[in-house]
Amino acid sequence: MAGIHHTAIIEDGASLAEGVSVGPWCVVGREVELDAGVTLLSHVVVAGRTRIGRDSVIHPFASVGGPPQDLKYAGEPSTLVIGERTVVREHVTMNPGTAGGGMETIVGNDCLFMVGSHVAHDCRIGNRVVLANNATLAGHVTIDDHAILGGLTGVHQHVRIGGHAMVGGMAGVEHDVPPFALVSGNRARIDGLNIVGLRRHGFVRSEIDALRAAFETLFAGEGGIYEKAERVRREHPGSEAVARLLAFVRIEAARPLCRLARADAS
Repeated sequence: MAGIHHTAIIEDGASLAEGVSVGPWCVVGREVELDAGVTLLSHVVVAGRTRIGRDSVIHPFASVGGPPQDLKYAGEPSTLVIGERTVVREHVTMNPGTAGGGMETIVGNDCLFMVGSHVAHDCRIGNRVVLANNATLAGHVTIDDHAILGGLTGVHQHVRIGGHAMVGGMAGVEHDVPPFALVSGNRARIDGLNIVGLRRHGFVRSEIDALRAAFETLFAGEGGIYEKAERVRREHPGSEAVARLLAFVRIEAARPLCRLARADAS
């Protein structure tokens, strides 16, 4: 049986699986689904067509599933899906999708959203992603697995952030961030590889060296990005990490790629 505090409001129609805990003064909307083991600590609002995966924890004063902050939103039945074992800390906000973005906002498994962070409509967040305090995502942002955003980071709409990337605190991210990159600044520029993150996730020295060389060619070398990508492909045919990087940069995206920091200084 679900453990429901007597001050919580659970609207008729809400679906609560076995082992769900809803603490004091929480509000759960009529179209919400909470999978097994979900915990709402206290003063949490879960609204709209929101599904929260098993064993996720929502901390006080978080509000997820409320209407998108988009003037074009007209009440369409869009959704918010939060994965398993994800931790949502105090004052976090997350919104469902819109008709202009696929009708769905998706958050993956094992993520951490620190105090005051925001996920806007139609975002796609991978697994094991971390948003530090007050990091904010505009609509339609895509973040791949293992990426980390520092505190007070602001991400422009439609930006892609690749896997294992690290975005420094207070960065203004208006261009796509390649996988494995370390970026910082206002506006955010590439400082190099996210070496610490790569080592933490078990990347071997040969792969790190291949990525370092690929970054130098792609972002500091002469020529167009597709020409340089082909050069990198020929130079590192056996590197899986380089292949992932090239797959990211070859996509025709809504936003351009971040530039190398020292390229701006030259």
